[in-house]
Amino acid sequence: MSGASGFVGSRLVGVLRARGAEVIAISRRPEAAERGLDGVKVIHWDDVTDTIAAGVDAVVHLAGETVQGRWNKAKAVAVKDSRVRTTRLLVDAVAAAPTPPSVFLSASGIGFYGEGGEDLLTEEAPAGDDFFADVCVEWEREALLAQQAGCRAAILRFGIILGDGGGALDAMLLPTKLGIAGPLGSGRQWWSWVHRDDAVNAICHALDSGEVSGPVNVVAPEAVRQADFQRALSSLVGRPSFMPAPAFALKMVLGTFAQEVLSSKKVVPKALQETGFSWSLPDLSDALREAISR
Repeated sequence: MSGASGFVGSRLVGVLRARGAEVIAISRRPEAAERGLDGVKVIHWDDVTDTIAAGVDAVVHLAGETVQGRWNKAKAVAVKDSRVRTTRLLVDAVAAAPTPPSVFLSASGIGFYGEGGEDLLTEEAPAGDDFFADVCVEWEREALLAQQAGCRAAILRFGIILGDGGGALDAMLLPTKLGIAGPLGSGRQWWSWVHRDDAVNAICHALDSGEVSGPVNVVAPEAVRQADFQRALSSLVGRPSFMPAPAFALKMVLGTFAQEVLSSKKVVPKALQETGFSWSLPDLSDALREAISR
């Protein structure tokens, strides 16, 4: 597993180990990763080919440069290369293995769809034409090459992941608690989200279910308008939600990443629904309350 120390990966490691699985994590800094992943074997990326050749049942690829932080040309290159190159390395290792793993799961994002407006976006919807869509297209293209090695390959297009201690919610809580949050841009854009527990359960579902392959939208069943999302969050912490952030100001502060904040994506988790997945926290208020309570 790559990204085992991350926001989703760290929770997934615990769930998989509780199920009796042996997890081998991949890291650029194995010694540091081992301290945070107690009892988990951690290898360097240089050792991936030999490890997969020795025999693994599945590969789960969650690694990638964070989209948080200052955006400039160097950041954009790092975001793209960290996803495309590592995916290529893993797929090459899978192809070289005497006995390839049975399943290859790779993260992606609903950024694949670009600006969706009011359209319902199932996995069959076309790619967008902005920076994040281009990254996802290349990222997914590399991952799907695992099929040529005989793997069942699934692409997990994650929405906004909600949970404690990281992710989008971590960045939103402080201004919300200060009462200086409100609509971003028009606030009319659709946000498709998922609680981290359901994101982890969806990964396990994709590992277990032979029916799951190709693109998979990992989002809750109901998207919400961004302004409604903010109102729900503000209500839970007992603060007002009235201070708008104009689109031009977001573009000045966030640069390229403003595309994701301001774009509308009304994503439908069709593949999960058709393969019998059940959400534990499908309601936004319940998901936010659970995350904040931790």
